[in-house]
Amino acid sequence: MSDIPPIVMTFAATDPSGGAGLQADILTIASMGCHPLSVVTAITVQDTSGVDDVQPMDAEWVVDQARTVLEDMPVAAFKIGLLGSVDNITAIAEVISDYPDVPLVFDPVLASGRGDELANEDMLSALRELLLPQTTILTPNSMEARRLIVDEDNEQDDPNLHECAKRIIRLGCEYVLITGTHEHTPKVINTLYGERGLVRSDNWPRLPGIYHGSGCTLASAIAALLANGLPVEEAVREAQEYTWEALKYGFRPGMGQHIPDRLFWARDEDEDDAETRH
Repeated sequence: MSDIPPIVMTFAATDPSGGAGLQADILTIASMGCHPLSVVTAITVQDTSGVDDVQPMDAEWVVDQARTVLEDMPVAAFKIGLLGSVDNITAIAEVISDYPDVPLVFDPVLASGRGDELANEDMLSALRELLLPQTTILTPNSMEARRLIVDEDNEQDDPNLHECAKRIIRLGCEYVLITGTHEHTPKVINTLYGERGLVRSDNWPRLPGIYHGSGCTLASAIAALLANGLPVEEAVREAQEYTWEALKYGFRPGMGQHIPDRLFWARDEDEDDAETRH
């Protein structure tokens, strides 16, 4: 048995609040027993309420960050979050193409929880063409899923989520997990689709509050579980359970959204030990 934990590389933007982005990915990947490698795609100015500004990294810096560590360490999974620019999408797609056997989990961060725009139409076109065909699992929320499949003729149709999934799969990714947090349903329904259609559907009790970084947590957890050798369907199920628990134990440190507690299991254990000692 190797004494080296599985290694996951994440491409994402920084989040000074620690709620989402690169910091959320690192916490989640480590919490799931993997070693995180982090490639900065952009620097953001944000807090728990929303994103005020984004400064994309130079694409050459993104490539250099990634290739330097990829030449040094074996990677068992990739995770992609906020990309920052068309140049970054092109650069990351080129890097990823050299590792076709490594699973890729892509969380298409198109807007902040407050609604701040984080991807323009040129970026959408680039990610459809360059990244989706290399993606193992895409993890959009329902709003992102609908935006991803708006056709080039700007036809204003309003497809249901099943149709969205079919169209996204046709763009080249192997699986798409559409999360239902933004849907007006009594429970949150997350649905996994593959080339043959529906793979599984999971219902989760809605939790009070609004959460900053739930999508980052879910995608990073899936990547870590794939790196640990789990098959796709099992990884998706376990990652949802982990994310739901992280949200349940979430906290509100500022004046905006709640932050998932990715280390809930450690704190819960500590509290149990303290109660036992007393």
